[in-house]
Amino acid sequence: MPEAAIAFFLGIDVGTSGTRALLINESGRVAARGTHEHAAFASPRDGWAEQDPLDWWRACGAAVKKALQQAGAKADDVACVGFSGQMHGAVMLDESGNVIRPAIIWCDQRTEKQSKELEQKFGLSRIIQLTCNPPLTNFTLTKLLWVRENEPQNFARIHYVMLPKDYIRYRLTGDRAIDMADASGTLMLDVTNRRWSSEVLSGTKIPQEWLPALYESPDVCGKLSKEGAEATGLNVGTPVVAGAGDQAAGAVGMGIVRAGVVSATIGTSGVVFAATDRPALDPQGRIHTFCHAIPGRWHVMGVTQAAGLSLRWFRDQFGAGKDDGRDPYERLSDESAGVPAGAENLFWAPYLMGERTPHLDPNVRGALVGLSPSHTRAHIIRAIQEGVAYSLKDTFSIFEEMKVPVTKIRLGGGGARSNVWRQIQADVYAHEVELVEAEEGAAYGAAVLAGVGARHWNSVDEACDAIVRVAARVAPHAESSKLMQKNYAAYRRIYPALRSINTNNAS
Repeated sequence: MPEAAIAFFLGIDVGTSGTRALLINESGRVAARGTHEHAAFASPRDGWAEQDPLDWWRACGAAVKKALQQAGAKADDVACVGFSGQMHGAVMLDESGNVIRPAIIWCDQRTEKQSKELEQKFGLSRIIQLTCNPPLTNFTLTKLLWVRENEPQNFARIHYVMLPKDYIRYRLTGDRAIDMADASGTLMLDVTNRRWSSEVLSGTKIPQEWLPALYESPDVCGKLSKEGAEATGLNVGTPVVAGAGDQAAGAVGMGIVRAGVVSATIGTSGVVFAATDRPALDPQGRIHTFCHAIPGRWHVMGVTQAAGLSLRWFRDQFGAGKDDGRDPYERLSDESAGVPAGAENLFWAPYLMGERTPHLDPNVRGALVGLSPSHTRAHIIRAIQEGVAYSLKDTFSIFEEMKVPVTKIRLGGGGARSNVWRQIQADVYAHEVELVEAEEGAAYGAAVLAGVGARHWNSVDEACDAIVRVAARVAPHAESSKLMQKNYAAYRRIYPALRSINTNNAS
């Protein structure tokens, strides 16, 4: 008998800097990776951020072809395709499906006026009740309202609105679809009941006909068209699942699928993410409450705007030490390794780009507090690493208030690759932390969702139980952790002082 063909599941992640394609096999092992960079996002004015969706489309085709070539795989070997991508963006299409204007992406900050108008129109408590979230500049709805007010000629042409990954799926399949997790970041979803919010849509006069059909993340929502097959090298008719926004997909890849298991990821931003069995709500709106990529589950998420960005800022401004061929961040961590826990009372407030959790303050700025003549460059690096961990602990503190259980903490991103930063996080969180074997980001989670859609696994839970493997654990050091708890209390007094300074300067 001929051997059965090897089945691969393909995850496509439409990020900010590039599109990534990842092939995994039936054991969950990574078989190949392909990436293609995007052009840098445009910033026509201060605080604006826009990208051309056609650039994402070109990058998708190139990334998928690279992954297939690296794996030596044929189109017949790919059983299903899953998606992930940058959240909150606004892709606006006309009646023929053509892009009307550049997409306004997640980090764009132009919509403060529209966010405040939404709060005034609905009332803060009511809009949180309707969507589980406060109106923030990040969310898709505020961007549509900005276009209506400032570009009426473009607004009049809108027939369809999509998020970034969903535009790519539309080009691949011809179907308009979105998953519950990514839809949660639009401010137009009734997150509790997993449906578009008729009250928000009617109150803002956004037609529901503009919005894609809603699916759960592992649901098959289309098949590759002839155009999609030609662009990627895949087969016509290959099934495609809804997928998830990058945070939910990344969490799936780390096994953050059941209540109690939490991730702390340090990339450019920092995210603490917890799965929940109910739509746990913070009445103050300090954290996001979204649908999860698992049917019938939700997640809560706190965000630090400038986590890894803080260390990148230091590297860019002050260098990473003598180049010895290693990663510059590894060299920076080596410097901080010799500094004792607590950085000898030096503190870093990582508010370089304002802050989301817990302060919801776009105007606060960072600070280095407690400098003395004895402090060295290494102390500053250590203080930055600790300050980022303190900022993420703010989310754990809110989880405690909300009675969100935390039984396991898994680390991801750059903060998981540094031995020093791993230990700092264990000490600051006062909890053992875990590292997973395949920390491949959102594309991995998208591929797992594809495997569930292909019925190779019966559920996301079953898939994660089978393939997510813990590679190492780091326990907190008792004395260091005790000091970190004391210093965290001091750290929390920094923000009110900075807010006072900013308020006085503004006046």
